[in-house]
This record gives sequence, structure tokens and C-alpha cells, in this order.
Amino acid sequence: MEERQTENKMGVMPIGKLLVTMSIPMMISMLVQALYNVVDSIFVAMISEDALTAVSLAFPIQNLMIAFGVGTGVAVNALTSRHLGEKDIDRANRVAMHGIVLNMITYVIFAVTIVLISKPFFMAQTDDATIVGYGNTYLTLIGIMGIGMFGQTMFEKLLQSTGKTFYSMITQMVGAITNIIMDPILIFGIGPFPKLGVAGAAIATIFGQCLGTVLAIYFNLHYNKELHLSFKGFRLSGDVVKSIYGVGIPSIFMSAIGSVMTFGLNKILVGFSSTAVAVFGVYFKLQSFAFMPIFGLNNGSLPIISYNYGAAKPERIMQTIRYATVGAVCMMWIALFIFQMFPTQLLLLFSASENMLEIGVPALRIISTHFLVAGFSVICISICQAMRHPNLGLIVSISRQLVVLLPAAYILSQFGSVNYVWWAFPIAEVVSVTMCLCFARYVLKTEVQPLYHNKD
Repeated sequence: MEERQTENKMGVMPIGKLLVTMSIPMMISMLVQALYNVVDSIFVAMISEDALTAVSLAFPIQNLMIAFGVGTGVAVNALTSRHLGEKDIDRANRVAMHGIVLNMITYVIFAVTIVLISKPFFMAQTDDATIVGYGNTYLTLIGIMGIGMFGQTMFEKLLQSTGKTFYSMITQMVGAITNIIMDPILIFGIGPFPKLGVAGAAIATIFGQCLGTVLAIYFNLHYNKELHLSFKGFRLSGDVVKSIYGVGIPSIFMSAIGSVMTFGLNKILVGFSSTAVAVFGVYFKLQSFAFMPIFGLNNGSLPIISYNYGAAKPERIMQTIRYATVGAVCMMWIALFIFQMFPTQLLLLFSASENMLEIGVPALRIISTHFLVAGFSVICISICQAMRHPNLGLIVSISRQLVVLLPAAYILSQFGSVNYVWWAFPIAEVVSVTMCLCFARYVLKTEVQPLYHNKD
């Protein structure tokens, strides 16, 4: 009982030190995740450009799976942290158990759906039988064995919710490194393993995620003492489910909108060439190196903000926001420099042909200009999620990707050059950052300022 009443470090540790200890492990693990994404595509590109295009076309569905898994996990993270800050231990445990069950139900739904729609999904995007075959094989395996992704995501978020980001880092790194090692072995058939091609890339991903899940469960049961995970006496509660999806649905939609945008943009780009689609897929892999550290910083700051919001400590909330914003902006500017100076070298990692370089070099330079302000936007959306205004982040995502980016890309494509299409990204980011600034000011005024007054 005494252990439960002890103040969590998120409420007492100096913010600078706390944000570093919470975020650095997450940033490292996110960078490893980004590395795995890039290495995965590098090996797939060695099979052929058609294989790389197929995996790129599969991304919208794969991202939709991630959207539901991570969106529910983010909600459970924020709510669990908030309830711990309020000293409501029972409610925190109920949220955690509901999150686990909801993610497993979601996995089953996706597995069945992907088996049914995978081939028609690829045929709707291209009539190239080779690309359709590669894509159907890859996506079907990812869907059927998606339990690893859903399980790893949820149990990592539970570790993050109580500040155990070091253990979360270990699970992500073990899963990603396992994937990186297994990729060439299963794709090219090294040693006693058969040559599986694109199927090998999918199986390597699945194996890494399942191993990460097992490790994350172990860490939660043995080291996450503030949560007591047990199915004994568990019953689904409509009230708890509603509270989770009240926070999670906007986050899910924000990521799901990315799938719609990617699908739409792939349709526009394939009108130019399949190489343009491959370039867009490569950009998404590379930009993860820019954004994953920011998301690590974001994952470290979100439970701190949520905990101190629940504990009514406004000074700690504002300090966290200031440090996170400065860190995010600085990291994005470093990424901008790399994309502007070394686009050719980045593309050559993916066995880029002359045609791919001709399309890809201007693409990376144009798209990356939006990095200037993107870090600020990510932190602003996190502020809204942490303090009961997740719908504002959803509005930003809808406006950026569906209302601005896709229509702008279509209009620009009518001018006859694929280079014009890439300008849709910086155009959309200008709209996004303007909205984020307005919404962040509103949330701080309505949620944080009253905490100062209540203290007085």
C-alpha cells in the first residue's frame, strides 16, 4: 500500500532531467524502428523496383493497422497517466486491461478484412500483375500475423504510461534488431533458410513484432509495479471503452487519414510512373528518421503532461511544453539540412536507378522544406491529446491531408510534371502550423490557466 502512495517521478523530478530520462530511451527506440523500416525497404529494393513499389502500395493498409493499434495505445497511455496522477489506481488498471482486450479484438477484425480485400486493393491501384502479386503476398502475411504489432504497441504504451520508457526502449530495439537480422536471411535464403523474397520481408517483420510483444509482457508483469494486469474478474465496461475511444478515436483518425492521403497520392503518382510511387515510398521510409525522434520526444512528454494535468501542476506542464518544442524544432532543422544536402546519397541506399534519381532528388528537396515547422505542429497536437482536446488534433490532420494536401497535389499534377506535385506538402504544412498555433493557445488558456487560478 505504501508503494502505491509514493509520488511518481513524473510529479517530482526536475522537468529537464525528467524529459531527458523519459524521451531519450523512446527516441533511441524510435530511431531503431526507423532504421528497421529503411533497412526493410533497402533489402526489398534489391529484389526489384516492382517489389519496392508493391510494398509502397501496401503502406496505406499497413498504416491503418498501426493507426488503430497506436491510437488506442496513445489513449490508454494518456488516461492511465492521468488517473495515476489523480491517485485513482483502480481506474488506471481498468483502463490498461481494457486497452489490451480492445487491441486484440481490433487485430482479429483486421486479419479477416485483409484476407478478403488484399488482392482487390492492389488491383484498384495498378494493372501490373507482378506488383499485384508481390503486394498481395506481403500484405496478407502482415494482416494474418498482425497480433505481434497490436500486442507490442499496447504493452509498450503501458510501460510508457508509468515512466518505464527504458523497458519500452528495450522491447522496441529487440524487435527491430531481430527484424533487421532476419530480413536478408529470409529474403535471400541465407544458410538453411529458403529464399522467400517479399514474403521473407513480411515474416521477418512479424517475427520481430512477436518477440517484442513477449518481452513487453514480461517487463509489465515483473517491473511495472504501479499497474496490476490481471484478467481475474475482468468484464468489459462501456464507460471505460467510451473513455478510451473518446481520446483514441481522434488519434486513430489522424493516422488513418494518412492512409487515405497516401492511397490518393499513389493514385495521382502512378499516372506519371510506378517509379514515382516508389520514390514516394522511399520518402516515407526516410522521413521516419526525421520524425521518429520527434515522436519519441512526444511519447516522453505526453505522459508527463497528462500526469501533471491530473495532479494540477501547471508550472510543470508549461516547462515540459517549452523544452519539448525547442527539442522538436531543432531536430527537424537538422533533418532538413540532411535532406537538402544529400538526397542522391539517400536514394542510392535503395538501389535507385537513373530514372528514380531524376524524380527522387527534387522530390526529397521540395517535400523536406515543410520540416521547418513540422516539429512545432507535432508538439501542439500532443498538447491537445494530453489535455482532453484530441478532436482539435483530428481537425488539423483532416485539414492538412484531405482538405489541402490531396486537392493541391491533384491540381498541381495537372501542370504535367511530377515535380509540381511535391509542393503540396509544404503548402499543407503552412495551413497545419497556423491551425496548431491557434488550437494550442486555446487549450493552454482553457486548461492550464485555470490551474494557476485554483492554486491561488
